[in-house]
Parts: sequence; structure tokens; C-alpha cells
Amino acid sequence: MNLIYKFILVKVLKLNLHEIIMNSYEKSFPVSWEEIHRNSKALAWRLHDISSFKGIIAVTRGGLVPAAIVARELDMRLIDTVCVSSYKEKSRSDVEFLKNKTMAQDGNNWLIVDDLVDTGETIKALRPILPKAHYATVYAKPAGRAQVDTFITEVSQDTWIYFPWDLEMKPAPTISEQINK
Repeated sequence: MNLIYKFILVKVLKLNLHEIIMNSYEKSFPVSWEEIHRNSKALAWRLHDISSFKGIIAVTRGGLVPAAIVARELDMRLIDTVCVSSYKEKSRSDVEFLKNKTMAQDGNNWLIVDDLVDTGETIKALRPILPKAHYATVYAKPAGRAQVDTFITEVSQDTWIYFPWDLEMKPAPTISEQINK
């Protein structure tokens, strides 16, 4: 990771330098609120010409913000959720459905929106439930890319994406505080 990028992560986004260096992912990709909004709007533009969807199903929690933006841009008011847990901290775990019942039946003419497809395991778990839905994400990694029908930005597999809802603004520790830990 180059020095300028580390400076941005530490000073601008106030991320802990130790967390960045010790991260099991080799690369970090911080996304601002403006970027997620712009990329979600770009996703809406791409989806506009594909179909007239009956409604949107947001994959919680990461898909809530992109789904809200896509719903606004496509003037869709019918929104549902599937509630899924597949990460504990930065570690992948088995896909666990907390809520998988939707009004979409088999998903015909429904749009499924998530923030990211990483390995594709969440979508693989959803497809048997909603086989006819259109799956869209803002970001896609190579291992999961084939599982999604539409996406905006491809990110390398060894990159951890820091979404703005997962970050908090806080004072950065001084160099002395970092060294003396």
C-alpha cells in the first residue's frame, strides 16, 4: 500500500493505521457517502433499460442504502428485504437467513440489490428462493461476479471495502500514542 494512500486512510478517513496494516486483506478500498450514492445512481441508470421491475428486495444490511437510492431513481415504491448474515467482523461465515420470506414469490420481475458480491455465497443461497429475480450489486469481486446479473465496479478479491456506514469519524491517535501501544 503506498504512502499517500495510507495517509488518506489515516488522516482523512481517521482509520487506525494498525488496523490497516494488520488487515488480512492486502488492499483497502474506502468508499465515501458521495461515492456510494454516485455508484448506486449509476446502477439505477444501468438497470433502467433492462426491465420494468415490480419491486426491489434489499439484502440487509449492506444493500439497504443502494436499494433506497435505486428505488428513488427508478421511482419504485414497493420495497422488501431479505435479512442475511454472512460476515462476522471481517471473516466470512455460513450464510444465515434471518428473514427470507418476501412478497416476490419466485422473484419474477423483481430486483435484488446488495452492496457487494464477494464470493457469491449470499446470492447462491438466495437463487433457489428467488430464481427468476434480477441480481444487482454496486461492487463485484471476481469470485462472485458470475453470480450477479448487473454491477457497476469490479474490485480485486484481496481488497476489503470500507463502506461509509461501517466507519466512524474520530480523532486520529498521535504517532507517540501509536508507537507506545
